[in-house]
Amino acid sequence: MNLPPRGPEQVRIGVAVAIPEPYAGQLQEARARVGDPLADAIPPHITVIGPTVVDQSVLPAVAEHLEKVAAETAPFRVHLRGTGTFRPISPVVFVALAQGIGECELVEQQARSGVLAQDLRFNYHPHVTVAHEVDEEALDHAFEAMSDFDAEFDVTELWQYEHGDDGVWRPHRSFPLQGSTPPGA
Repeated sequence: MNLPPRGPEQVRIGVAVAIPEPYAGQLQEARARVGDPLADAIPPHITVIGPTVVDQSVLPAVAEHLEKVAAETAPFRVHLRGTGTFRPISPVVFVALAQGIGECELVEQQARSGVLAQDLRFNYHPHVTVAHEVDEEALDHAFEAMSDFDAEFDVTELWQYEHGDDGVWRPHRSFPLQGSTPPGA
């Protein structure tokens, strides 16, 4: 995983949609089965803002920004179905979104502004990673094994995650979606 460097008075954060149980457990098990070294370090999620380093003094402004984004965003439905890959650009296999893509894109655009404004290395593409940093055979296996994965759930909150010194991403704070109009409506 390509992580930005972090200084002593900084914290590495990410913003994501957490995948609920029982799907989170199923996705994490699938990632572990193919030998992904990050299976236990990264909870299953749909990234909104990828790994970002901020000064600890900026965290209150980040929280205020995410509260505003969440207050303006209505809950929405996500349907995960089938697999995709970013190969040959990046060695990643993922579970694809069949519903909720537009909503995730709008939330990402709103979140990636203000205090969290940043340029992207790749265009935003909402997905749930099930294999990364493994060999081609393991990527192929993950692609086939998860091709019939199907799950639907309502997104009712965004999560700010923090990356610990032990390399584990942990949920730090939730931001309930409180808007009345679904994103993009």
